[in-house]
Amino acid sequence: MGIDSKQNCQLVLLIVSFVSVVAALILSVVKISDLSLPPRIRYGMVFDAGSSHTSLFLYQWPADKENNTGIVSQAHTCDVEGPGISSYANDPPGAGKSLISCLEEAMAIIPPENQREAPVYLGATAGMRLLSLENSAASDKVLEEVSKTISSYPVNFRGARIISGEEEGSYGWITINYLMESFMKYSFGGQWMRPFTSKIYGALDLGGASTQISFIPKVNIEDPKEKAEFNLYGFPYTIYTHSYLCYGQNQALKQMLVKAVLGKDLTKPVNVPCYPKGYRDTISLDSLYNSPCTASSAPSSPRSAQITLLGTGDANQCQALIKTILNFSACENRTSCAFDAVYQPPISGNLFAFSAFFYTFDFLNLTSGQTLPTAINSIQNFCARSWSELQTSYPGEKKDRLRDYCANSNYILTLLRDAYKFNEETWTSIRFLKQAANTDIGWTLGYMLNLTNMIPSETGAIMKVHSHDIWVAAIFFIVITLVIALLMMLTYFF
Repeated sequence: MGIDSKQNCQLVLLIVSFVSVVAALILSVVKISDLSLPPRIRYGMVFDAGSSHTSLFLYQWPADKENNTGIVSQAHTCDVEGPGISSYANDPPGAGKSLISCLEEAMAIIPPENQREAPVYLGATAGMRLLSLENSAASDKVLEEVSKTISSYPVNFRGARIISGEEEGSYGWITINYLMESFMKYSFGGQWMRPFTSKIYGALDLGGASTQISFIPKVNIEDPKEKAEFNLYGFPYTIYTHSYLCYGQNQALKQMLVKAVLGKDLTKPVNVPCYPKGYRDTISLDSLYNSPCTASSAPSSPRSAQITLLGTGDANQCQALIKTILNFSACENRTSCAFDAVYQPPISGNLFAFSAFFYTFDFLNLTSGQTLPTAINSIQNFCARSWSELQTSYPGEKKDRLRDYCANSNYILTLLRDAYKFNEETWTSIRFLKQAANTDIGWTLGYMLNLTNMIPSETGAIMKVHSHDIWVAAIFFIVITLVIALLMMLTYFF
């Protein structure tokens, strides 16, 4: 080979080496480490079919999950017009039609390409539990009609069912702790991690027909029926939870009225200390016994008579009347008992009170950490106000709600203090809230969060990944290539 040919080869090798060095340098600058396409967003819907109304909650989460539990956030809420679906026992198709406007709202938010994979659930609570006890055929027909309506939309409908009270309480507990980042916390490094000092909260829920209490006690749970177990983000949790059917505020006040008229001469006005002084109303006797919660107390005589109720506005007498609907005698000579012979370990930790707990106490301005004596004093002062004064002070409030605030607040006070055993020292461990982290507190988020375990985990489409070993090898290649290029340049030019 001639000198020119040799020099040309060296020049070619020099160019190839230079190109290799440039490519390696570009690769080193554009280090693609763990680069992946962002995960798709998935959507899910849960209908909360309560005793007095139905609400739709739309949730979203990334398709890739953390430790088998989705990172779920609330995207939209919609309140269904009209009463709860249990009120459609005589018009089941009406229950299905009532959901249409909220379904349309949700479908306008979910991208068309995500709709068919979006899981949709309807959970019916205490109102439907009562209807099922009273008329199971009507209950089944209502669920059939709402299922028919939801199934007509391009979504992944997973069914409509009546959830148990224990599920309602447990999922409310999950919601609280998820929103407070008790299970997982997003770190500065972009990772989801379990807090080193994880603080777990209890949950107090008060609906129209039932009430739930859920918390982690400091002692072992003696009654297995009151225990629920979960595995969230790779960690196990065991909680105490109990649901009291017929002790939501609407059914509790119906029981209160039954006690108020018991043994009275119904031809004369019946005094009701839980109603404001001067309030007067006439109702049918039958309306007090049209619920499974009060039917067993119905008199054998005809119930078509009309009775007059007269408010007397006395908080102390109201509390005494309300205590008669809670069977405390069943807990005599028993430790760790709330009422009606229901086992409950001592309260521990901080608890969040939501739903009707919050709405009633918020109206009375008692949600800012007031002490128990302050709460008692505020309730007594409110109950002492006359009906005419209340109507003047709150002209925009619905009359039935305004009438019931004295009764509801005394019921909450009795439930928390006498049944659950909160005292002056532990009262301040209760926080009355409607939302946390801009998300409504209730059972639906916990329900969706738990059900994401059944949604297959997806990993973002990997574009290119450089491990540590490959990166070290690349640096070594760059150095060797530079050395060879320098030697060839010295040989070529000198």
